[in-house]
Amino acid sequence: MNIQQLKVFIEMCGGRTLAESADRLGLKQPTVSFHLRKLEQELGVELFRKQSRSLHPNEAAAELLPYARRIVHLTETASGAMAAYGSQKGGRLRIGASYTPATYVLPPHFASYRNLSPDVSLMLTVKQAESVLAMLRDYEIDAGIVSLGALEERGLIIVPLVQDELKLLLSPLNPLSEADPITVDQIREETFLLHEVGSTSRTLSDEWAKGNGLQWGQVMELGAIETIKEAIKCNMGIGILPARSVRREVEAGELIMRSLPHYENKRHICLAYRDEEQLSGVVRSFIAFIRQSLRAEDGS
Repeated sequence: MNIQQLKVFIEMCGGRTLAESADRLGLKQPTVSFHLRKLEQELGVELFRKQSRSLHPNEAAAELLPYARRIVHLTETASGAMAAYGSQKGGRLRIGASYTPATYVLPPHFASYRNLSPDVSLMLTVKQAESVLAMLRDYEIDAGIVSLGALEERGLIIVPLVQDELKLLLSPLNPLSEADPITVDQIREETFLLHEVGSTSRTLSDEWAKGNGLQWGQVMELGAIETIKEAIKCNMGIGILPARSVRREVEAGELIMRSLPHYENKRHICLAYRDEEQLSGVVRSFIAFIRQSLRAEDGS
């Protein structure tokens, strides 16, 4: 069992054809087939079942996959660390972030990090928080910065950095914009503009509504915070959004922000990384930097 065999195996487990895997790895298709056969021979088990000229991973492949990803990751991390050590270069850093921190919080911090570590190749992937955590567990990224309501995740260390409180947002044209505070009864008949299901803000919004006996009546479900903000400006409804995502519009008077009635904040922007000893020097230095940088911004 060698690294090339495991790389081929990982590609094929992604649902790709032999031709697609060969192209991504820069190999010939017969070479991909050869590596898969050799891996199965060495392990003594079949890893794929053939169906309609395609290969589909079986239960043994699913069992092997997390080990393969970890072995390849550790090999690449070790090689990168030694290359950086020999050349005095910084190496590669793969960060995942959910939408709110990626858009409204991290850019100035990443700029500062680039200035401090110009030799580090920084790559950012932006997805929903759960997808970022899944990528972290699968060794596709080195660390994540995500908005979370729960602070415990299997196999990961979660460090809350700053609060990311949800707020009620209204258009200045909405009659309720004059009310402060706003009660649950006042908003029962309102149209709610909500983030898509699966996002941290939607999950916490649903929990808040259930806890206050509020059933969503008229709802518009939108996939992007910017879209929700523009819809609120046009007085199409009221929204529930992270406070950090609307600072500019609130300061400009384009949106009115009020506290959610009877809401206790559970949402934080968190740093996530794997609970293991084999963290590269680049990852450890980034963890130290982002913890200090974000907490300094928040004044804590």
